[in-house]
Amino acid sequence: MRLLPSFVALALALLASADSFLSPYRVHERRGHIPAGWSYDRKHDNEAVIPLRFALKQSNIDAIGDYLMEISHPESATYGKHWTAGEVFRKFSPSAESIGAVLTWLEENGFDSSRAKLTRNRGWIEVQATVEEAEHLLQTEYHVYSHETGHEHVACDSYHLPEHVQSHVDFVTPTVHFDAKISKRTTSDSPEGIARSVGQPGQGTYPKTTGEVQSLLTQLEDCDQQITPICLRALYGLVYEPLAADKNSYGIVEYTPQAYLQSDLNMFQSTFSPDLVGVAPNMVSIDGGYAQTEYTGFEYNGESDLDLEYAMNLVTAAQPITLYQAGDMVEGASFNNFLDAIDGTYCTFEGGDDPTQDAIYPDPYGGGYEGPEDCGTAKPTNVISTSYSYNEADLTPFYTARQCSEYAKLGLMGVTVLYSSGDYGVAGNGGYCLTSNGTYSLNGTIFNPSFPGTCPYITSVGATQVNPNSTVLEPEGACEQVIYSGGGFSNYFAMPDYQKTAVDYYLTNYYPQYPPDIWNASGTSRGFPDIAANGANYVVAIDGTFELVYGTSCSSPVSGAILTMVNDARLAVGKSPIGFINPTIYSPSFAGVFNDITMGGNQGCGTAGYTAVPGWDPVTGLGTPNFPKLLAKWLLLP
Repeated sequence: MRLLPSFVALALALLASADSFLSPYRVHERRGHIPAGWSYDRKHDNEAVIPLRFALKQSNIDAIGDYLMEISHPESATYGKHWTAGEVFRKFSPSAESIGAVLTWLEENGFDSSRAKLTRNRGWIEVQATVEEAEHLLQTEYHVYSHETGHEHVACDSYHLPEHVQSHVDFVTPTVHFDAKISKRTTSDSPEGIARSVGQPGQGTYPKTTGEVQSLLTQLEDCDQQITPICLRALYGLVYEPLAADKNSYGIVEYTPQAYLQSDLNMFQSTFSPDLVGVAPNMVSIDGGYAQTEYTGFEYNGESDLDLEYAMNLVTAAQPITLYQAGDMVEGASFNNFLDAIDGTYCTFEGGDDPTQDAIYPDPYGGGYEGPEDCGTAKPTNVISTSYSYNEADLTPFYTARQCSEYAKLGLMGVTVLYSSGDYGVAGNGGYCLTSNGTYSLNGTIFNPSFPGTCPYITSVGATQVNPNSTVLEPEGACEQVIYSGGGFSNYFAMPDYQKTAVDYYLTNYYPQYPPDIWNASGTSRGFPDIAANGANYVVAIDGTFELVYGTSCSSPVSGAILTMVNDARLAVGKSPIGFINPTIYSPSFAGVFNDITMGGNQGCGTAGYTAVPGWDPVTGLGTPNFPKLLAKWLLLP
């Protein structure tokens, strides 16, 4: 007999209700310390209203890695058979049971259907609650914290959920999470009133400069002093003219106020690729993002100018570049705001946003973008490169896991996602390391890995250099000029199966001689980076002058350009894009297609860091791309 939906809902509600009377409360999330820059201010007012949001657990999410391997491993019969967005939604949408369990529990606690709202496509349940109600519901106490910038934030130290509800909820906000958009400290030249998002000067990973180039060197023999496009083509064998540009796509992600200047692009291309003079990227504005010109100079133009000048040059004028410009000048944006725009499933029926971490649109503070949040409005390109990162410890395990799953879904749909691995070796952004109580310190000794670099469903890109007094015909070393390649082992994510053989070999033959309390010595955690590319001495046109630039911010867009050309060759012969590349590049069939890096290290946290050795290592990963070998191997795959 077929039950009517109303009877099914009633049965679920009765079951959840019966469980709730017997179900003890358990700690769901706990924060061990107050993040750097914040201090306790006061107990929050009991009558104040806060927007409680419950992120519902996604169906089948524990198997997402298996699904991704089925279409990404070169020995799989379904390699390259990517999913549609609809298939992704149907597989991972939260279940009716989860929705029913949480709604029933809320109703038992005074939040009836007029107050508890399921978001449009089932990802979140939202209620407006007084502090007193929220404290009773979550068995916690809310406080107001002040940041040294003057911002205030509402949070608790921990919160509890009934045991029968826990399995249906990823996390609740606002609770233990702190606003990751706030930088450690403001700078005197920051625009007044701008929220401190990932694009803000001094926030997260950003390129470094040693200043203006006094004399431009453009010959191959000078690549140890200045990197230009000709150096990169020689280093990685990138000699290729696109054949399927109309089918192919490459996207660069920038976060306002970081912005390019067309005059800088023209200056660079007039020297290195005259046919690109006057060519602009195809901009996709996300949540009010635009190429602002109110603030200029290296801190505002360095990242975007670097990314676009080299990406556009290396894929040639035949292949247009998409620029995803995220966030307005007031609120900025986070990685999740970008993900919302390129994949509507994330914000409309999975609800990955956390308002304590992600910008909220329309801008609630006034003066910023007043349109609706962009959600599913931008098509993801085949390859997406992002040169920004957080410290993994900035965010909670639940938050990072949910975002990491979204990168897996992009992989399922055939998208290659690259992130720079960081510029401070084994230390976190700004050179901060962790202490034994979990706080940040420049004098800390515990290694501080980056995120999303530690997510096993993205490709993390480290940095190399042409060693001093060496040529492009000699092996590169790990970058040890101005920056150190970010790398190490995750404290949140387990080692993926595709990486196990390579990392086990490293740990067996080159085990780091550090005490196990300063790095994740378990032997079971995700290692990063996966690959590397040159990150030192780049000549970049910035605000009307050529400057020398350093960072994994250089390495990621260059790697993305090379992989975009691999995609072009596959698309030209009727094959699919390469999608999530990690299972392929770690497979035995791809052994030797990267240039192994065996010199240098990534010092930080008062140590020499890890060392580049034969095979994979947590400094340069598998090595730098060899385009002819990669192309030949990928063309053999279906």
